[in-house]
Amino acid sequence: MSQLNLSVSAQEKLLTPSEVATLFRVDPKTVTRWAKAGKLTSIKTLGGHRRYRESEVKALLKSTLDDSASHSSINQIGENRL
Repeated sequence: MSQLNLSVSAQEKLLTPSEVATLFRVDPKTVTRWAKAGKLTSIKTLGGHRRYRESEVKALLKSTLDDSASHSSINQIGENRL
């Protein structure tokens, strides 16, 4: 499981599952599943709630957008050949 109980620097912004879900336009439960699958690293608060590093979330979002852009251009090339 990808959970860390480490102290995080004061400068590192942490996001809630709901905030991450809003960025990806998915359900917060999906974000939790991603953490369990190792796609995102979760940090547990003292109260047992999950938080996610903003820098890691933004990197995943960027790679997701880059992947979808490349798939979109591949689809457009295939459509132009028809």
